[in-house]
Amino acid sequence: MIKDLNCFFIAGKRYIILCKSNNFLVDIICDYKSSVKPNKAWTPTVYSCFGKEQFWFAGHQITIQESIESYGGIIWPGATALCHFLEDNQDKINLRNKKVLELGSGTGLVSIVACILGAQVIATDLPDVLGNLRFNLSRNTQGKRLHDPQVKTLVWGEDLETNFPHSTCLFDYILAADVVYHHTFLEKLLLTLKYLCQPDTTLIWSNKFRFNTDYDFLSQFKVTFDVELQAEFADLEVKIFKAKCKKNVV
Repeated sequence: MIKDLNCFFIAGKRYIILCKSNNFLVDIICDYKSSVKPNKAWTPTVYSCFGKEQFWFAGHQITIQESIESYGGIIWPGATALCHFLEDNQDKINLRNKKVLELGSGTGLVSIVACILGAQVIATDLPDVLGNLRFNLSRNTQGKRLHDPQVKTLVWGEDLETNFPHSTCLFDYILAADVVYHHTFLEKLLLTLKYLCQPDTTLIWSNKFRFNTDYDFLSQFKVTFDVELQAEFADLEVKIFKAKCKKNVV
């Protein structure tokens, strides 16, 4: 039995998986019927699943279990960049006892770091991602948190008033990492960001810019939000923005 595989695969009708174990490299070529749903219009051309990834943030080791079932099950560069940013800028962005919602939490890395930094965190994503997200959040924050994190379903643009009513869901910060890429739900994403960001809410958005459509979204984003560039990670092609919703924007 091969254990602790390092697996690399190329998206498409035909997958190539390279499994490395005990100094042997095994090429496994197999057909794969994609389980991608209609709202998953794009996945990375190549990505890796290492089983577990180790990080060190906010004075603690963080172990992330990844999943190959969806692109929400892997760690994206915008997430690691945002974690570094939050850790290095605690004097400017103090999350202690703040109400924080992360949009598109995926593996939960950003929510874990926010929780360790003292935030009251709600981590959100699509239903099929929540099991792995909940597992990572629980095991990485026990004994390190001021507040128990929550995990909730959030489908962009759907049932926002029902699931996140303004009367009770008042957030100090919205965190988002690599939520913008080549998919067909950018309008719903912008609608969701606008809904969640009330006048006193600060949005911290970290993203790797891959396509022209990413910059098109940024232009639309600036129509609705007052935006300040906070950091750039040139090696990752990641930009981090701080934003607040403009007044009187319909």
